[in-house]
Amino acid sequence: MKDFTFDTIVRGGTVVTAADTYKADIGINGGVIAAIGADLPRGETEIDATGLLVMPGGIDSHVHISQPSGDGIVMADDFESGTRSALLGGNTTVMPFCLQEKGVSLRQALSAYHDLADGNCYTDVSFHIIVSHPIPQVLGQEMPALAEEGYTSIKVFMTYEGLRLRDDEILATLDAAKRSGQIVLVHCENEDAIRYLIGRREADGDTAPYHHATSRPIAAEREATHRALSLAEIVDVPIVIVHVSNRQAMEEISRARARGQKIAGETCPQYLVLTADDLDLDDFEGAKYVCSPPPRDKQSQEACWTGLETGVFDLFSSDHCPFRFDDPAGKMNEKGQQSFRWIPNGIPGVATRLPILFSQGVKSGRIDLNRFVALTSTNHAKLYGMYPQKGTIAIGSDADLTLWDPELKRTITNDDLKHGADYTPYEGMEITGWPVRVLLRGKLAMEKGELMVDKGYGKYLSRGRSE
Repeated sequence: MKDFTFDTIVRGGTVVTAADTYKADIGINGGVIAAIGADLPRGETEIDATGLLVMPGGIDSHVHISQPSGDGIVMADDFESGTRSALLGGNTTVMPFCLQEKGVSLRQALSAYHDLADGNCYTDVSFHIIVSHPIPQVLGQEMPALAEEGYTSIKVFMTYEGLRLRDDEILATLDAAKRSGQIVLVHCENEDAIRYLIGRREADGDTAPYHHATSRPIAAEREATHRALSLAEIVDVPIVIVHVSNRQAMEEISRARARGQKIAGETCPQYLVLTADDLDLDDFEGAKYVCSPPPRDKQSQEACWTGLETGVFDLFSSDHCPFRFDDPAGKMNEKGQQSFRWIPNGIPGVATRLPILFSQGVKSGRIDLNRFVALTSTNHAKLYGMYPQKGTIAIGSDADLTLWDPELKRTITNDDLKHGADYTPYEGMEITGWPVRVLLRGKLAMEKGELMVDKGYGKYLSRGRSE
């Protein structure tokens, strides 16, 4: 008979969920939360959370890890480095994308992707499936079968040649997802408009990184957002509009909701703290900020903050898509130095997502703690079929906890983030509030920037259908 009531007690902290804030101890047994209350009996392991906020572990539902990225281009993070960086930033679950390449079945793509992830993760993971080749076998056989196995989210692209789907293909994919009970994420940019503008820029000799932004204007995102919402209305299916960067696209979401559509909206740190001017730097430095959609302007930043405050956005994700800068397989590939067209799209950010929103959002008074938890954890769990196992602090939930020091001041430096990229776009940003401990399924996984678990402790999560 053991001498302790609990395996672990997190004692004396301020517990924060999407709904409540209160002082309590948390008792953990077998990796799940067994008790919440005052003055709980002792645990075999005691963690002092005095003066700290105890929140559900972060869930980043939009990350790219080990994803095929074009000839000669290699993504900077594999599952080991990507989940390591995520854990250091206060996350306990990440959701990367399994890309179906042309001519490959969804099952083949998933098998290869699981091989990359299995035994290599520091956080728990679950996959979205990118559908790029929606042939009848994929839509009528693979998607329904995979939904039953817990692969309950699909992503489609309206941009990137080789990935984008035509409108009829999007309709067919949305209809198949509706039948199988899968939620669809949509990357909304008008590829035809972008290809036209890229050609114009190159013809005029405007090939510097800055013109990545001018070739992907707000109107191209707004139009595609409207079109995606219209296609979803035709099929009568909920969708997620990902990485929204501006007010005009937000207004399309609001209008669709006013018509009765069920829409989830997502934005990311780059649209709150970066602008297109960051792409206009000397010595090719602007390539570090190339992502799609691109950062916009100060007015768009303010609009995205308003969207987080008012509920236009349900999700705050990183869209972590890392490439090395000083690398011929990354941003500074030979063709990329000749034209922005060939600069790999994406920036690292899985470790900085939570600190940036906490510092710029909570500490500045834009959002409260409960809204912070909803945007960074709870809503992700609910939308993607993981709640209440993940995303909350409740009896029976996984003991995924992030302990925050709300007054700890840190300066973001790339060396501290431990991802595979050789830079962070947020270098030098002053942050107030930082995660100091993380528990994953009851086990202390990170403490004061040091890993406390071995690679492979993170496991794959099969999910239910979206709420």
